[in-house]
Amino acid sequence: MIHDYLPVSRTDMNIRGWKQCDFVYVIGDAYVDHPSFGHAIISRLLEAHGYKVGIISQPDWKDKKSVQILGEPRLGFLVSAGNMDSMVNHYSVSKKRRQQDSYTPGGVMGRRPDYATTVYCNLIRSVYKNAPIIIGGIEASLRRLAHYDYWSDRLKHSILIDSQADLISYGMGEKSIVEIADALNSGIDIKDITFIEGTVYKTNSLESVYDVHVLPSFESMKADKLEYAKSYYVQYCNTDPFLGKRLAEPYKDNLFVVQNPPAKPLTQEDMDYTYGLPYMRNYHPSYEEQGGIPAVREIKFSLINNRGCFGACSFCALTFHQGRIIQARSHESLVEEAKMLTEEPDFKGYIHDVGGPTADFRFPACEKQMTKGACPNKQCLFPEPCKNIRADHTDYIELLRKLRNLPKVKKVFIRSGIRFDYVLADPGKKFLKELCEYHVSGQLKVAPEHVADKVLSKMGKPENKVYRQFVKEYNEMNGRIGKKQYLVPYLMSSHPGSGLSEAIELAEYLRDLGYMPEQVQDFYPTPSTISTCMYYTGYDPRTMEKVYVPTNPHEKAMQRALIQYRNPKNYDLVAEALKLAGRTDLIGFEKKCLIRPKTGSPKGFTDAKNGKNYGSMRRTDAASGDTQKNRRKKTIRNVHKKSVKK
Repeated sequence: MIHDYLPVSRTDMNIRGWKQCDFVYVIGDAYVDHPSFGHAIISRLLEAHGYKVGIISQPDWKDKKSVQILGEPRLGFLVSAGNMDSMVNHYSVSKKRRQQDSYTPGGVMGRRPDYATTVYCNLIRSVYKNAPIIIGGIEASLRRLAHYDYWSDRLKHSILIDSQADLISYGMGEKSIVEIADALNSGIDIKDITFIEGTVYKTNSLESVYDVHVLPSFESMKADKLEYAKSYYVQYCNTDPFLGKRLAEPYKDNLFVVQNPPAKPLTQEDMDYTYGLPYMRNYHPSYEEQGGIPAVREIKFSLINNRGCFGACSFCALTFHQGRIIQARSHESLVEEAKMLTEEPDFKGYIHDVGGPTADFRFPACEKQMTKGACPNKQCLFPEPCKNIRADHTDYIELLRKLRNLPKVKKVFIRSGIRFDYVLADPGKKFLKELCEYHVSGQLKVAPEHVADKVLSKMGKPENKVYRQFVKEYNEMNGRIGKKQYLVPYLMSSHPGSGLSEAIELAEYLRDLGYMPEQVQDFYPTPSTISTCMYYTGYDPRTMEKVYVPTNPHEKAMQRALIQYRNPKNYDLVAEALKLAGRTDLIGFEKKCLIRPKTGSPKGFTDAKNGKNYGSMRRTDAASGDTQKNRRKKTIRNVHKKSVKK
């Protein structure tokens, strides 16, 4: 076997002595042969099973010849939009075009189309009428059944229909893609491959489909949003590989989209095998002159420790894509990869991350999950940790110690998510000390997301008192070990359930903390999350209760501005929000106030609640109230010196 990048041209095929590829993989990302990229894992896995795979990266979707450069494959085309949904890749939550595509050479924007999976498939189908097309990756996975599409603001068909593809390999895909390849190689027609777990297919009849739960029809969901909420929650409750049922979604003209149950989770041996394949561990050398691939810089010296997440935040698509059952690599596999990193010529001694969706999850939440599955109607950590949860960081601590004791390794950081409620649930409390002493680079990023319990309940996050307890214990631990290290909280505005009063509650918390975030994440309704279902329907699919949803762009701007109320540019929005919410008591000169009255008014300002009149004031920073002479820059290093209310 040649250890090199897979063929991207006829010349590459000739070097390998290939006349025809078994599969041609069309991808929306640049070709990066690294296990952080889905196309690398799938292509290398197929190669390991004896299949010839060629890569067409970012073809010109306006030119049919761009998908013909490797010829027609013997078994079929594989298509993926890339590591991100193409619409999330292209647009911010305000639907403005992003300036950079980190998965494209030089970060250049515009090298892939909107709805890339669908566009690529239709392009292939226009040339190769009968070639099997199998789609995968996160875009296809999250759009596998009818879904709300934020960018067109409408309910859309299963991507299987609009793309003209034959089959979806959803989730992570390692098991299903090999089964699909073997079935095609044995001579089974693509239309007869209806039996593989982790796949979605089309059929004109359910007569031969056994043990199936029929969802509401697309037309009924389109007519009634409540029907979609009901359908979505059935889908959400069937994402477990042990308990998930076969689902069928009816469309017009006797067409059904059938989702088979999810593929079984990988064992530790499977994970080690997958991440031990002969990757080149970098982008294709043809991109060097174009400036390389920005995304590679983020992952080159990081280790993927696990996949799956039992945190199940409402706004996260991980439950729908990777599932709730944790699958982790062995210490030996991770140490071996770390040794490879230390031999890279540009390795400076720092492993940037040892993580995954949630870094400190190293095994399933409880022992029964690997045989009986995750509870369909109960969460592991929300609203509080389940009594059966196995909250133990011993294995993760041991792994981190092995990694930081390797020659040439100066420091091992943890930059992906730490689940603070899981840390607190660990009765041993050893991990917090280990984390603070060895694995924080001055700042630890955590994700409380909000402080209003009403909003947190919709987010699937623990009550705010849990985060406050973590802050307390984190600060105390750093004090004990003699370090000055700080927390950087990720916060989200305009999530379903958040009105102006909840946004103001968050602003008051930040006031007491003495911190203004440099960046704020406005809730982004991406396909197939509980939060997106709430955004579209106005119902919480878990309870079918109505939920307030801020959808008006101006209100969303006010909620976002409240989080950054000290920014002078946000003054008018903050003032408007406070007046609309009847909280003009927060406009004034008292310590509790968020903003001061506008200057230049001859009559000054009268507080609507207490009737007190304030005269005109000297020129100030309207957002912070500090005079320009005495203005003090806020930095993260003085954020947590102020006491946090208990």
